[in-house]
Amino acid sequence: MRKVLSFSAFLMIGLVLSQILPGVGGVYESIKPVTNILLYVCLSFIMINVGREFVLDKSRWRSYAQDYFIAMATAALPWLLIALYYVFILLPPELWNSWEAWKENLLLSRFAAPTSAGILFTMLAAVGLKSSWIYKKIQVLAIFDDLDTILLMIPLQIMMIGLRWQLIIVVLIVFMLLFIGWKQLNKYEFRQDWQAILLYAVLVFGVTQLVYLGTKSLYGEEGSIHIEVLLPAFVLGMIMKHKEHDTLIERRASTGISFLFMFLVGISMPHFIGVDFAESHAGTHSITGSQPMMSWGLILFHVFIVSLISNIGKLCPVFFYRDRKLSERLALSIGMFTRGEVGAGIIFIALGYNLGGPALAISVLTLVLNLILTMFFVVWVKKLALRSY
Repeated sequence: MRKVLSFSAFLMIGLVLSQILPGVGGVYESIKPVTNILLYVCLSFIMINVGREFVLDKSRWRSYAQDYFIAMATAALPWLLIALYYVFILLPPELWNSWEAWKENLLLSRFAAPTSAGILFTMLAAVGLKSSWIYKKIQVLAIFDDLDTILLMIPLQIMMIGLRWQLIIVVLIVFMLLFIGWKQLNKYEFRQDWQAILLYAVLVFGVTQLVYLGTKSLYGEEGSIHIEVLLPAFVLGMIMKHKEHDTLIERRASTGISFLFMFLVGISMPHFIGVDFAESHAGTHSITGSQPMMSWGLILFHVFIVSLISNIGKLCPVFFYRDRKLSERLALSIGMFTRGEVGAGIIFIALGYNLGGPALAISVLTLVLNLILTMFFVVWVKKLALRSY
C-alpha cells in the first residue's frame, strides 16, 4: 500500500508542477526537452520488463486472437461513446451532420481508448498481484488495446491530413516488429540486470529518435516518421529469454525508475488551468477549436460524465471469460480503467491539428482525473482479487 500511495504522490507532484511551471518565465521551456527524454527512457525500461514476462504458448494462438478482439472492443466502446457525447452534447444541432465535426471528435475522443500499460503494470506488481491470472490477462489486454489504439490512429490521421507514405511506413514497421516478436519469442540470452535493461531502454529511445530526426531533416516536420517507444521496447523484452533478478538492489532500482516515470507522466500533462482553449485557437479552421468556452462548473460536470462513460465502456471484459468468477472479470475490467501516456499522446496529436475549445479542456481534465483515481482503481482490483482467491 505504501508503494501505491508513493506512486500517486509522485504523480500528483508532477501534475501540480505541470500547471505551475509554465507560468515561471523560461523554466518550463528549458526543462521540457529533458523531462520528455527521461519519460520515454523510463517508459521503455518498464515496457522491456513487461515484454520479458510476456511468455506465450504459441499453440494457443486462437486464445490470443480472442484476447485481441476483446481488447479492441474494450478500446472501441469508450471511444465511440465519448465521440457521440462530444458531437451530440457539446456541439450545436446544426453541426451534427458535419463530417468535419465528426472526424475532429473521433480523433480527440480516442484519448479514452488506451489503457496505461506502464502505470498499470507497475502498480499491480507493487500490490503483489504479479503472479495472478488477473495480472497476466491484463498484460495481454492492455498491450493489445494500446496496439489497437496506435494502429487506429493511422486511419484517423489520414482522415485529418490525407494519405501520406510516412503513415504506410509506420504500419509496415509495426507489423514487422510484431512478426519478429512472435517468431523470436523468448529466444535470446541477453543480460537482464537493471543496468543492462536501462541501457537497452536508452538505445530503443535513441533509435526511434534517430528515425524521427533523420526523416524530419529530409522531409520536414510534417513528413517525419515518429515511432513511439512502447512497441519496440515491448518486442525487445519479448525476444529475451526471461531471467529472474530478484535482489534488493534490483527491486529498488526498478521501483525508483517507476516512481520517476509516474512523476514525469504528471509533469507532461498539458497546461489547462487558466487557459482559454478557444482563444488560443482563434483564427483556426477547426470546429472544436472555434467553440466558445463554458464555465468551469459546467466543464467539471462534463468531466465527471465523460469519465463515467469512458469507464463504463471499459467494462467490456466482464462479459467474456465466463470460466472465471465475476469478481475476477470485474477486477480485470477495473484494471483497464487506468489511463496515461498513450492517451496523453493522442491529446498532444489533437493539439497539433488545432483542436481545442471545451472538448479539449474536458479531455485533458478527464485524463487527469483518471490518473488521480489510479490508486483507488488498483486498490479496488486488489480487493476483488483477494476475494476471488
